[in-house]
Amino acid sequence: MNNLILTEFQSKFSTGKNNPMADELRIDKWLWAVRIFKTRTLAGDACRAGKVKMDGFAVKPSRILKIGDIISVSIGPLNKKVKVIALAHNRVSAKLVPGLLEDLTPPEEYERIKFMQELNAEKRDRGTGRPTKKERRLIDRLKGPGDVNA
Repeated sequence: MNNLILTEFQSKFSTGKNNPMADELRIDKWLWAVRIFKTRTLAGDACRAGKVKMDGFAVKPSRILKIGDIISVSIGPLNKKVKVIALAHNRVSAKLVPGLLEDLTPPEEYERIKFMQELNAEKRDRGTGRPTKKERRLIDRLKGPGDVNA
């Protein structure tokens, strides 16, 4: 049953009988529609900044996207790689996103991001104030002898 819904969904969004250019879509609009970026403006800005690439080359926001294209997107420290399965001209719910793209990002990339977040030992909760002398010494000990800023 789930495959039936997915097939209907893909045919609805990728062929679009009312839209003559249904097999083509701007890359910034698609990145926004599949929730990689929160707004279309952010998607366009990322394209202009060279953070969105196809075939190793940075693309403009107006680049036409087709089914089967592979896109690399740098979102902060994460380098995400996705394959276009279907086109959506409007933003879709998060549950429908897997029907529009295939995540090709290696699991090691997600593990690296998780490790970087865990490694951030200097982060303190908001409102806790400056570390005490005892806490400062503990932080210095955790960082090791080579990392002390003199």
